[in-house]
Amino acid sequence: MRDLLVTLLFCYGAVKAFKSPYVAALLWAWIGLMNPHRLGWGFAFSLPFAMIAVGLLVVSMMAHPRQVRWPSSGPFSVLVLFLVWMGLTTLAAIHFDESLTSYVNVLKVLGVALLIGCVVQTREQILGFVAVVALSVAFFGIKGGFFTLMTGGSFRVWGPPGSVIADNNELAVALIVTIPLLYYLTLRVEELVKLPFLNRLNPKWLKRGLMLSIALCAASVLGSHSRGALLAISAMAAVLWWRSKSKLTIGIALLMLAPALIMFMPAEWTERMGTIKTYDADASAMGRLNAWTMAFNIANSRILGAGFATDSGLVYRMYAPNPNEVLVAHSIYFQVLGQHGYIGLALFLTFWILTYRTAGRLIAHSRGRPELAWVGDLGSMVKVSLVGFAVGGAFLNLAFWDMPFYLMVIVVVTEKWVKAALGEGQAVASANAGGLKGSGRLEASQ
Repeated sequence: MRDLLVTLLFCYGAVKAFKSPYVAALLWAWIGLMNPHRLGWGFAFSLPFAMIAVGLLVVSMMAHPRQVRWPSSGPFSVLVLFLVWMGLTTLAAIHFDESLTSYVNVLKVLGVALLIGCVVQTREQILGFVAVVALSVAFFGIKGGFFTLMTGGSFRVWGPPGSVIADNNELAVALIVTIPLLYYLTLRVEELVKLPFLNRLNPKWLKRGLMLSIALCAASVLGSHSRGALLAISAMAAVLWWRSKSKLTIGIALLMLAPALIMFMPAEWTERMGTIKTYDADASAMGRLNAWTMAFNIANSRILGAGFATDSGLVYRMYAPNPNEVLVAHSIYFQVLGQHGYIGLALFLTFWILTYRTAGRLIAHSRGRPELAWVGDLGSMVKVSLVGFAVGGAFLNLAFWDMPFYLMVIVVVTEKWVKAALGEGQAVASANAGGLKGSGRLEASQ
């Protein structure tokens, strides 16, 4: 039944996608983030929905070129340079075949993110894209939150099977990135209910549902038993409170919710979180330090890095202090450093710094302009999400997971919209001023 439902929904979206590249972008984001076909066990489980969605997006863009606009921005340019650089590091990779396969997958994910930035243009489209991205991931937070509450937090929460966020740690960080976007949607429920896929919902109940989903996502993060996620959600919550306009309300909610959830968790969870202070006695933590040291050694030895495939016995024997413990980097920063060298890491960090600054400019654009309040709120919440990703990603291999790159798409296309709106406003004001001056001169001459 699930397989049939997902297939029917996909087919309906595919028909719409032929008429609109934007719908194709939503279809790709939904399939890529939620992996709905993985929730069944029948014929849909292994169908190439993602490949079909990419094909639909490309075909629709070619069929409707007027709906496609390349946004010129710093993050877009740096991302293109980063993709080119990773192509060079792949050519020089220690394990070429494995690295080439990974590079093709990364190129597909990040390349499609660039294409999405070309087709999301209007205010309604931006809000719709934010909603699809946030709700696709929140689905697992809601499900996991209920599971955590029903089981007393005794079992770990896992993500969609076969996806990048299938592991409990990765899912936790994904939910941390999602929570600020859910909060943003609570601020825009009146506009949300005007979207085609939400237009039957009552604004009041939609807002309550979104607030409940935030609490359940937080419970799911704790239910993941992820130590890195605990640090990330603490940082995210602090920045969320700071960036929120309702500091008193958010502060009270955090002071009530956080202790209640922590006290609810079992002793096993408390003991595991306590190992954050004693990392030197934890085998997992020491294994990560070994992998991080290896990444430094690779970057110091090879300007192009080792390529995407660094978790191999050969690479560990060449560069790791302990060659017998082979692990992935478990950090977006050391992952990129070992795979693509110091230049790759510099491009990676530059990209995220520029994205963060773009979100900051959205806040600046909205100051003194009530009609752009939605822009400022969006910039603030994207900043919060980026902080959560920056902290949580320090302990996980999520450097090329697509959702954070969608945050870049969101702020870039929103800034493009703002510039167009402000440009039109200035043009109208200039035209009106010119008309008044012209009429004054005409009256004087008469």
